[in-house]
Amino acid sequence: MAHKFISELDAGLQIDDIYMVTQPILRSTTRGDLYIAMFLSDRTGRLNGRMWQATEETYNLLPKEGFIRVKGRVEVYQGALQIVADHMSVVSPERISLEDYLPRTEKDIDKMFARVKQLVSGIKNRDLKALVGSFLADEELMGKFCTAPAAMVYHHSYLGGLLEHTLNMLEVATAILPFYPKLQAGLVLAGIFLHDMGKTVELSYETGFGYTDSGQLLGHITQTITMINKKVDSLAQKGTNIDGAILDNIQHIILSHHGSYEFGSPKLPATTEAFMVCYIDDLDAKMNQVTKAIDNQPGDSSWTDYKKSLETRLYRRRVLE
Repeated sequence: MAHKFISELDAGLQIDDIYMVTQPILRSTTRGDLYIAMFLSDRTGRLNGRMWQATEETYNLLPKEGFIRVKGRVEVYQGALQIVADHMSVVSPERISLEDYLPRTEKDIDKMFARVKQLVSGIKNRDLKALVGSFLADEELMGKFCTAPAAMVYHHSYLGGLLEHTLNMLEVATAILPFYPKLQAGLVLAGIFLHDMGKTVELSYETGFGYTDSGQLLGHITQTITMINKKVDSLAQKGTNIDGAILDNIQHIILSHHGSYEFGSPKLPATTEAFMVCYIDDLDAKMNQVTKAIDNQPGDSSWTDYKKSLETRLYRRRVLE
């Protein structure tokens, strides 16, 4: 039987299908009954999942990240769809087609990476060129850079998403930098290329999307800074010393690109280049998040469900030909 994708589900539908399960948690109701809360997903989207009257035995059988067959139904809770499971059983990854469950970019990986290299080749400063070149020469790291998602959930959360997000940002920066001639373009381009490099080790993405232990403990901003420092040390051993002020400015862009302490930035933007990278990053992330939410909303309603991260529902109808 063909897999029923998340994007095809609607309220009232009975299901008996395989989905990816992540982050299952055993909880208690106010009456003391046990239930399992989890996320159920495939390449088209993700829904909250619930199993009421659960047992510790059932919970202990579930993988923290893996595949399960779910028998149950689709319901609406607080305006959003969720899957209520009556029965669940673990499914071996060998029995399923990963292409159905791990979303991936629709764009050509090789072409995107070639374009990234073309755009950063425009960096003229010797030190920045050497630093960026040391990353590009690291074949293992670049393989991860071309494969990793850009996030777990909110934006570009699919294989190749980090590469796509970085390229989008580089394209935007290249288009608008001529309007701001006082900005140091090399810092902007290098900062964009490097800003999320730590996500190659923060996130795991072999059989599903999750956080590595080091990613959970340190986060991608810290990991990116560590990567840069290691490359700088390696270059120094080969006789290429990176100017300290240039290094400080690049690292400031990394440390401030989330834009606020609330969103995890250890520093707030304090240079024109850091502000540009921060706002381009937010623009591309938001546009991807909005379009994905509209495209993946099940049913034919004119509006999506309420999106907590965006603090709104989204209008789906196109009004122009």
